Amino acid sequence: MPHPVRALSVVVLCCTIAACAKTPELAEVKGPCADVYKGQVCTWAKMQGADPVEMGATVAMASIENAPSTEGEMKWPPVPETVLDIPEAARQGSGFTHFTMYWEASGHAPAPFMQPHFDFHFYRVPNAERMAIDCVDTSKPATLPAGYELHDEPLPPDMAKMMGVSALVGICVPEMGMHALPADEVAGKTPFRGDMVIGYFKAKPVFIEPMITKAMLMEKKSFDLPIAAVPGLTGVHPSKFHAEYDAAQQSYRFTFSGFTPAT
Repeated sequence: MPHPVRALSVVVLCCTIAACAKTPELAEVKGPCADVYKGQVCTWAKMQGADPVEMGATVAMASIENAPSTEGEMKWPPVPETVLDIPEAARQGSGFTHFTMYWEASGHAPAPFMQPHFDFHFYRVPNAERMAIDCVDTSKPATLPAGYELHDEPLPPDMAKMMGVSALVGICVPEMGMHALPADEVAGKTPFRGDMVIGYFKAKPVFIEPMITKAMLMEKKSFDLPIAAVPGLTGVHPSKFHAEYDAAQQSYRFTFSGFTPAT
């Protein structure tokens, strides 16, 4: 083969290989939506081929602004405002299966968390497994994320009688799980604004929860919440969380990213 022809063939071959190895384009996959307090809440994922680059939920400001200021009739276990699947394409690569949203008009104990706030739970177990959480098993993990604790919350006599227990061990709530909270917040005197909660049941991590006050969300500002390293976590997990306020869309976009295998 003459040298110029051979060189041209090599160039063509290299270009062909490069084309085949081209990184897949980013594509957003939409999940289901639900109407919550006159606004829409939706799940979504941004995929690069089969791999999620980002995953999360979009929450309309209307859903935040129109949340009622008073508690309705107390229900136990609490009833979520919505339960939405994570897009199927992103489940294996993100480690998340579904999302629940709760509104706490009066907050809840311990004292620093007695602020009107939203619970945005992102679950790592199937919905049926979440629904089966009954808090009968009170085992806690041997090791928690650095700076976290699983606090046991005593109940007032009337609530203890209704629930049949004297305390919520690890702040375990049926159909949710235990709630590991930052220890300095639990012991603090300052009302919390926004924290990343780590959820457990049967000593296993089952959810990650951005718990955010209505007051903070009403500021209409973007923010980050740190995600602690979770001992005992298996599979893929995110390392970053960002809440982006979109003034044009009048919504927040809650985004998990930096998905890496647990070590």
